[in-house]
Amino acid sequence: MARLPAASKKSAAPAQPVSPVVAADAADPLLVFLARAESVLARLEPLLPPVPAEPDWAAPAFRWVKTGGLGNVGHTGRLVAVQRLAPMRLADLRDIDEQKARVVANTRQFLAGKPANNVLMTGTRGCGKSSLVRALLNEFSGRGLRGIEVDKADLVDLPEIVARVAHRPEKFLVFCDDLSFETGEVAYKALKSVLDGSLADVPPNVLIYATSNRRHLMPEYFSENAETKVVDGEIHPGEAVEEKVSLSERFGLWVSFYPFDQDAYLNIVNHWLAHFGLTPAEIAAAERDALNWALGRGSRSGRVGWQFAKDYAAQRKAPVPAKAKVAATKPSSATTAIAKPAAKPAAKPAAKSAAKTSAKAPAKTGAKAVAKPVASAPSTTKAAPRKTATARTAGGRK
Repeated sequence: MARLPAASKKSAAPAQPVSPVVAADAADPLLVFLARAESVLARLEPLLPPVPAEPDWAAPAFRWVKTGGLGNVGHTGRLVAVQRLAPMRLADLRDIDEQKARVVANTRQFLAGKPANNVLMTGTRGCGKSSLVRALLNEFSGRGLRGIEVDKADLVDLPEIVARVAHRPEKFLVFCDDLSFETGEVAYKALKSVLDGSLADVPPNVLIYATSNRRHLMPEYFSENAETKVVDGEIHPGEAVEEKVSLSERFGLWVSFYPFDQDAYLNIVNHWLAHFGLTPAEIAAAERDALNWALGRGSRSGRVGWQFAKDYAAQRKAPVPAKAKVAATKPSSATTAIAKPAAKPAAKPAAKSAAKTSAKAPAKTGAKAVAKPVASAPSTTKAAPRKTATARTAGGRK
């Protein structure tokens, strides 16, 4: 009977918290598994990135940014809004009127809901290919045109990008700048499928505008020409050539840009100098410097002209330092210091008169043969040899 109080004390001890796993019925394995999964997810949830929010569709352009991670299941990237575009207008693009007209016409058709083509702009560097796309967005953003900049490495996400914007009322230009592929890259296959070659139809509010320095977007080797065959007088290119040409052919509109000559280069420079506020006289004086700038860069492109205009205008429009302004308003001390030595040249006529009197003095006392050369001498330096000559003749006579 003495052990009963001890047992009652143990039963009165405070109860310990019971975990969900222990609380689950051990006879049901499903409940045990769900309890453990819930505890694991509760620990991992703070470590996961947030779900990407909907982008600001009022922005004029977007940039595709890779995200990845466990928190973005089904989403490999997100659209980041670009609130401020580069200040480029269609009127700023000089000496590419034909190329500009073709691309603008295609864009107007796209905005009007008419059939339009994907555009591939190729040619020399710095001649306005990328600037033309920026100018289009600035010109037509008020009519619902939007741009999506995609890196070459992210072209594999093109199907997802197109699916993101397919339901939107805006018109989207997927912009790929400086597009080219090296041997072994596979990102161009995703581009081919979006351009033309997939079972799914491309939505009518998406076009692809790409720029490149290569016409066929891929390197071309001389050895590939060896695969070309002649069958019954017809030329059949090899499979490697066909594969590379098939990518560029999926762009419906090809626009080529060519190098500028000197007159076109100077026209671009003059436009940008006037844009920065220089006067016509200052613009005309900058021609030689503009040509030297292009010679040093080895190019007469529009980009080089824009860079020269910025540098030249900044130097001509530099503010005058405050110390220089103060010195310019107080010229009294400097002018007085310079004015005092200016009185010294007044003594030169007196010296000349003294020299003339000293030259005439021996002519009266000496022989006439000696006086004539001295009077006819144009300067004192030439008179010395003549005096020695006359002295010798005088000595000979003696």
